[in-house]
Amino acid sequence: MRAIINNHRFLSQLLSRTKTKISSCFLIRSMSSEVNQNFNKSRLVIKKVLAKPQREGEGATVSRSIGRMELKSLDPFLMLDEFSVSPPAGFPDHPHRGFETVTYMLEGAFSHQDFSGHKGTIKTGDVQWMTAGRGIIHSEMPAGEGIQRGLQLWINLASKDKM
Repeated sequence: MRAIINNHRFLSQLLSRTKTKISSCFLIRSMSSEVNQNFNKSRLVIKKVLAKPQREGEGATVSRSIGRMELKSLDPFLMLDEFSVSPPAGFPDHPHRGFETVTYMLEGAFSHQDFSGHKGTIKTGDVQWMTAGRGIIHSEMPAGEGIQRGLQLWINLASKDKM
């Protein structure tokens, strides 16, 4: 048996309900060794893992599901955080290497800037994809007043793309 993440429902919620609080939760389902071509087929839930809040950056709170001990071997997925940040909190200059980040804004706006001169702002409903293969230093900071909410997924890169 192999375990898979049932993220279809999560992604559907993500794309259709940007104003509603999304609880980061993953269900680990049992699946036979054969590839299941029918995604409508029911499978048993063998484990439910809820996200846990923790501090990151400067004054920011994230709810982490993937990347904790309960869900640490889900390669290529390294981490999934739901963040909730109000100025002056944020994620000032910090390094990344060997993975890609996909950020989706649920509410508000976030500005990104890196040492290569790339910068931009994503707003509610926008997605940003950043590749940090050989390394990058960047910052992600709230671009408005009040609470800025989003999701960030870290995806591992192949060894050949890291160095």
